[in-house]
Amino acid sequence: MVELSNFTSFFVANWKLNGSFQFISQYLESLNKEKFTKKCVVLCPPSPYLNYVKDLSKHSFIGAQDCSCFEEGAYTGEISTKILSDIGINFCIVGHSERRKYFKESNEAVKDKTLKLIENRIIPIICIGETLEEKNSNRTNEILNKQINESVPESANEHNSIIAYEPVWAIGTGKTPTLNEIEDSHKFIRKINKKFLNFKILYGGSVNIKNSKQISDIKNVDGALIGGASLKIEEFIKIIINSSWFNFSY
Repeated sequence: MVELSNFTSFFVANWKLNGSFQFISQYLESLNKEKFTKKCVVLCPPSPYLNYVKDLSKHSFIGAQDCSCFEEGAYTGEISTKILSDIGINFCIVGHSERRKYFKESNEAVKDKTLKLIENRIIPIICIGETLEEKNSNRTNEILNKQINESVPESANEHNSIIAYEPVWAIGTGKTPTLNEIEDSHKFIRKINKKFLNFKILYGGSVNIKNSKQISDIKNVDGALIGGASLKIEEFIKIIINSSWFNFSY
């Protein structure tokens, strides 16, 4: 399992349903020229490309975009945490808002996946976040509290799990919360339970070269889960280089 304490910041590239052999080759040709001291870079391609990215990547870790609740059996199309572990995957995103919305994933399913990932020494990146309707109803903290309590198992801790706060209304829309809103939400997450005080907590939701530097200045944010901007290799590299994340004592 990756030792999270070795890194001051985390940059997770969620390619979603994008990619090709040509794209990956060109992407990694550029990324492999960079070596980011103390900055953990995680690439999450579509599952058919996991091994290809792992074989070509020099300095990055590899993450899956999702995993199965099942370990093995007659579950056509599923990929278990055991299989991901067997091919050397380091991280896995779980509970992304698109999985929750389009595939009706519950907090309980996210918790089950998280448990299995930890058991197989893969670090889960557990996504939580409110919708625009919930935000406008002043229910952000209520929703975050519920998702945290129902999605994060007892076995999760600061050494084996990461939390990603992604306001649903900011994902892929070009909209982002204010810096104060981001800070308040991250601070609230840490206070839900004392065990979360030293968790690595990432921000996700329309992170780009224009706003990443400001977001990286926020004390309670340890990195970024990046979607669209991570597909543009020059922008992704600039986001990593220009960030000012370093170790804070919470």
